[in-house]
Amino acid sequence: MKYLIKAKLEVDGRVDRHDVIGAIFGQTEGLLGTGFSLEELQEKDKIGRIHVEIKYQGTKTVGQILVPSNLDRVHTSIIAAMLETVDKIGPYQARIVVEEIKDLRADKIKRIIARARELLEHMREREPDIKEIVREVIQQEQAKQAKIIEYGPEKLPAGPGVDQADTVIVVEGRGDVQNLLRYGYTNVIALEGARGKVPETIKKLAERKKIVLFVDGDRGGELILKNVLPQMKVDYVARAPEGKEVEELTGKEIARALNQMVPASTVAKELGLVEEKEEKTTQEAVEEKEKTAQAPAPQPVEAKEEKTAEEAKKEEKTETVAMAIPKEVLENIRKLPGTLEAVLYDKEWKEVDRVKVRELFERLQQAEKGTIHAVVFDGIITQRLLNLAEDKGVALLVGSRMGSKITYKPGSVKFLTFNDLL
Repeated sequence: MKYLIKAKLEVDGRVDRHDVIGAIFGQTEGLLGTGFSLEELQEKDKIGRIHVEIKYQGTKTVGQILVPSNLDRVHTSIIAAMLETVDKIGPYQARIVVEEIKDLRADKIKRIIARARELLEHMREREPDIKEIVREVIQQEQAKQAKIIEYGPEKLPAGPGVDQADTVIVVEGRGDVQNLLRYGYTNVIALEGARGKVPETIKKLAERKKIVLFVDGDRGGELILKNVLPQMKVDYVARAPEGKEVEELTGKEIARALNQMVPASTVAKELGLVEEKEEKTTQEAVEEKEKTAQAPAPQPVEAKEEKTAEEAKKEEKTETVAMAIPKEVLENIRKLPGTLEAVLYDKEWKEVDRVKVRELFERLQQAEKGTIHAVVFDGIITQRLLNLAEDKGVALLVGSRMGSKITYKPGSVKFLTFNDLL
């Protein structure tokens, strides 16, 4: 069918579907001659089956009439106008008003275009990047020359450039070292799977060189951070993309992770390593004061007040962000939970696009930097999404909840959950 006639129905009494259909056929029969007989047009497959939806409102009947048409635009319009001549259904007065004649072919064309774009994008993704292939060939050739060496008394796997470099990349195991050498990073050394004490060789390197601790993007990487950071001086922390290991990264992924490294002190605070130390110091001070004064330790009133002030500060920050969001956008956010959709806004809070959450990351990757101001979506705020938002100049992320593996919080991106706003 080419078109779909949509009409609104209202009857001043209670009638059934067959009463409506009977009135349409009966009152239009012969009105404009045999060429517009609905019965004959259905037999020739020019008009589809008429669909009627009704419901009762008190003593009245209201509903919708749908008439599929395979006629051209002019004849379809005449059929639609003819429907409006039906003024009585059963013993009751009736009114039929055509609301829309929908072009079904236009919808199909839109779907075809959208799908074609998706398929084209998939084809582009699978096309080999010649520059990347050349780069990998060169790097692999370099890797043949830069073989793993044994470094220090512990014979740790390392690259040959550790002594000459001002900065050393510390990774977990031999496979990580091998992969970084493949892409030309010779200033790398491994903890060799250390789960307890950090090797003395690496501690001594940290005393005279800048250290970048490069860990996997999973729970194991987080455990390495918690183990190593308290034991030695680390200047920066780099993490593989979420769910990936350093030994499986491509050259681009390694370069990106190292470009996005953050100060180790920031990561230590986020993991609670600094807070634990401060709490211990505070407790020791309280015990010392108690011993000197020979009196019971005071109740932790100040700590409670400090926590309350901190919570108030967070609430104030959330309220400030909420006040900057227009009321109509907040109303749209209230409707978003359960839809699995994402809405993208520009700086004027005009809707730029609306996509499924599963398509959000790819959509942001395609966006030009600075074109997306805010993203509101019915999904989880992850470290990977925060990193991409920072790259694309996104100022605000609002999601259904926070992910559990967020270690780096970009200062340029504010992020909240639905619970914070609603």
